[in-house]
Amino acid sequence: MTSKLKKNQQAHPVDAPLYHSDHAKPFTRRDFIRQGFMGGSASLISGGVFSLFAAPNTAMAALSADVDSLAADINCSLGGLTGDAKVPFICFDLAGGANLAGSNVLIGGAGGQNDGTISTAGYSKMGIPGDMVPGLDSSAFTPTLLNLSANNDFVNDELGLEFHADSAMLMGILERAGASVGNVDGCVIPARSGNDTSNNPHNPLYGIALAGGKGSVVDLVGSRSTDSGGNSMAPADMINAEVRPTKVDRPSDVTGMVDVGELTAILSNPADVTAVMESMARITHKKLKLDTVTTGLVTRDEVVKDLVRCGYLKAAELADRFAGREVDPTKDTNILDIFTADELENDGEFRKTASVMKMVLNGYSAGGCITMGGYDYHTGDRRTGENRDLRAGRCIGACLNYAQKQGKPLMIYVYSDGSVASNGMRDDTADMGTILGGRGKGVWTGDNSSTACSYMLVYNPTAKPTTLVTPSVIGRQLGRFSADASVVTSSSPAANNVNLLVNTVLLNYMSLNGDIGQFASTFPNHGLGSAFDQYAAFGPLT
Repeated sequence: MTSKLKKNQQAHPVDAPLYHSDHAKPFTRRDFIRQGFMGGSASLISGGVFSLFAAPNTAMAALSADVDSLAADINCSLGGLTGDAKVPFICFDLAGGANLAGSNVLIGGAGGQNDGTISTAGYSKMGIPGDMVPGLDSSAFTPTLLNLSANNDFVNDELGLEFHADSAMLMGILERAGASVGNVDGCVIPARSGNDTSNNPHNPLYGIALAGGKGSVVDLVGSRSTDSGGNSMAPADMINAEVRPTKVDRPSDVTGMVDVGELTAILSNPADVTAVMESMARITHKKLKLDTVTTGLVTRDEVVKDLVRCGYLKAAELADRFAGREVDPTKDTNILDIFTADELENDGEFRKTASVMKMVLNGYSAGGCITMGGYDYHTGDRRTGENRDLRAGRCIGACLNYAQKQGKPLMIYVYSDGSVASNGMRDDTADMGTILGGRGKGVWTGDNSSTACSYMLVYNPTAKPTTLVTPSVIGRQLGRFSADASVVTSSSPAANNVNLLVNTVLLNYMSLNGDIGQFASTFPNHGLGSAFDQYAAFGPLT
């Protein structure tokens, strides 16, 4: 008989830090994030600050001809980075080792997600009790399931990618995804990674930039002030200081990138703001030409002066593009249709998500990373993890909804450092209003990297994305689990190598953009073999 969790065990609020007797006290910044003592900031991919906001947000009016000439004379590049438009990209870094497999995204054996390979004991390891195994009749559970199971089999496929019908993460996604749901599909990748460590090179942002992703303001953004922009590291061979993710985890980070100071308070006409900034650039240019002005650097005097001139010219251009334009996420009506003003005021994860998706889906950044802390939730109960998965799902769904409202495609990648496992004990605590209980599912009792996976979701505004079937991608699954719910490490290059997992994600990003033919030249050391196209789960978006 399956043992049950005591009903009076104290629950962990969704923002509460997690203490584990089997873990050392948190020491590093990343330790604090994964155990929930600190929130995870957000990051985006982008070019330099003054390359922010490329098309579709073109300048309100051209700069004066003489200002353009001044810029040309000193090779000062003005204007946001344009280039070829790539699919916007957002990754979610769930710090600490979240459960993604089984209780959320379904995983199977060689036949795909729900092929009957996983044993009852395997599902128990992934937190699913014997009476809730996918494929069984779920009719008796219909009134209480978190999501629809159209075939009464504990399976939900509303996103194309199959989830368990009682998935809290899916509940959050569907709650916020709005009209985007019908045009979403996905793929899951069984893949091990180290538990509770930032040393997993999970973060693909630099690769997005290498693959041609450029923002009109910055190329990349991330919610953490780290080299990767997130909790997990970036592959060392991809790091490029020129496109280091700019920290974005609140609305003021977005508005601060295009702040023209008090001029907009004094001058109501944006054209007047631009004129003032142009005049400052002209005056500075003339003053620096005087022999009486010197930097004191004999061999570098002109270089430094040109940098100063260029800074003023770029400030004028920034004013030209953004004076009088609303970029505050909290004043975006499309965002306020997804998150209420109260939610943005009181929930830091929602503010962070709103800020990053504003940057990415308006073209200001090519990609962003949203780190959410507190996912090391093997706390001996189920409620803690359920409510954190629910909030992560809401943030994921919000990004899909905003993409739909903006008429933009979007690729989302969800990963975590390691995973967790259950010993089969059930948490039968009841839901309390909007707070989920244990729902009769298995408690999380410890870290377990063998149950780990990552998954991708793709939204296409014109039609459901094309999912491929290849020798390696079967049933929206790249790789496989064994019957006991462990990653089969030989099932794909990504299964036992996080660097190759990142390369697999980047391959799919390039495939969505129709650039798979350039993958080998862009990433010559990709490690996926000569037949790498078999690891593409998606065809080009049309």
